[in-house]
Amino acid sequence: MLLSHQIRLDTTPAQCEYFARAAGTARRVWNWALAEWNRQVAAGQKPNAMALKKQFNRVKYSDPDWLDDDGQPWLRTIHRDAHAQPFANLAKAWSRYFDQRRTGQQVHRPRFKKKGRCRDSFYLANDKFRIEGTEAVLPKVGRVQMREHLRWPGRIMGASVGRQADHWLQRLATGAHAAQTALPVASLAVTPGTAAGDGPAGGGKVTPARHEHGQQDDSGQEEDAAHLCARFR
Repeated sequence: MLLSHQIRLDTTPAQCEYFARAAGTARRVWNWALAEWNRQVAAGQKPNAMALKKQFNRVKYSDPDWLDDDGQPWLRTIHRDAHAQPFANLAKAWSRYFDQRRTGQQVHRPRFKKKGRCRDSFYLANDKFRIEGTEAVLPKVGRVQMREHLRWPGRIMGASVGRQADHWLQRLATGAHAAQTALPVASLAVTPGTAAGDGPAGGGKVTPARHEHGQQDDSGQEEDAAHLCARFR
């Protein structure tokens, strides 16, 4: 069973600034990939998300659109998972769209993301960070204090960092055996298909995971909501 535990982070101003830039990068790469997908469809081609990723990798450090004012590739300052995962998310979004359309459900195509209209978040693969007690050791920013311990034993499958109001949270997906899934805090009761209540101390949330962790499919949500946010203008 895959469980997702969302934990609030106590961040420094520098860490907040990096998280905002990483989330903005993920959003911008999503928009680039979706625009290129739509362009190829209009040209009669059959786009592929992984082919788009290779196309992007060839230009991301040289195209003027991805250079800073000094002509340097600013993507080098952002961990690669933030600008690699949007292509996998796009592939899932289109797959979900076609699957739902085949079953006659009311659906709409993946949409562009607009700052302030969809959740700021970015992905981290499970081999790019580690958890030490109540600290998360993340690429580019180092140690970040968590409000509580990760509740589940088992292997961490992946994570995302996302903004909620004026603070940041880390969502960790953990593979836990059925015998290990009893909630340790009485106030956190999980109803199948619903999210758990908030933890009294750390503001954590426990919910069955169904996102890109373990590949997360934001995202997550998280990516589902982000995929379907307002159209970019």
